[in-house]
Amino acid sequence: MNRKQFDKIASVIGLILAAVLISAGALLSWGGSFANNEVKSQLSQQKIEFPAADAGSLKALPAADREAMLKYAGMKMTTGDQANVFANHYIAVHMNGIAAGKTYEEVSSEFQTASAQLKATPDDKALQGKVGMLGGQRTALFMGDTLRGLLGFSYAFGTLGKIAIIASYVSYAGGLLFLLLAFLGFAHLRRAATDSEI
Repeated sequence: MNRKQFDKIASVIGLILAAVLISAGALLSWGGSFANNEVKSQLSQQKIEFPAADAGSLKALPAADREAMLKYAGMKMTTGDQANVFANHYIAVHMNGIAAGKTYEEVSSEFQTASAQLKATPDDKALQGKVGMLGGQRTALFMGDTLRGLLGFSYAFGTLGKIAIIASYVSYAGGLLFLLLAFLGFAHLRRAATDSEI
């Protein structure tokens, strides 16, 4: 193969790769922006606000959780990172205090057992109180788990949006590099001797 043919093939491949990478960058930018905008939109609609730095609910948290929350004190939740902090350093801590750290499933199982016992002895006041308490705990844990799960999805989508934006930058850089190499290849093509072999 002579040098001109090789330069032409390499330069055309470089142009194709540049087009593919720049197109991928555009799609990744769009996807990342879409994910980040949706997370912001959905979280803004919920109107969740972080407690102020001097709020009692924030001061009552364990030191590590309070420190994580202080970064966003008094702010409205609009990002996936904020959702992650709120879910894991605020809601989770309060949920652990509801039933001495028991999960929804554990409390629900106790509730169902106590409810079945209450059917057999409907006049048992202590059992009525236990069923009422377990029912309240079960509801609170269910709502807490649901909210934590939804905030976790916001965090996941926000993180995917960030990754897509970073990947778009890498893709754009690769596309520009191949575009430059293709132009250099075409420039070399004009200077290469027709009969030189590689």
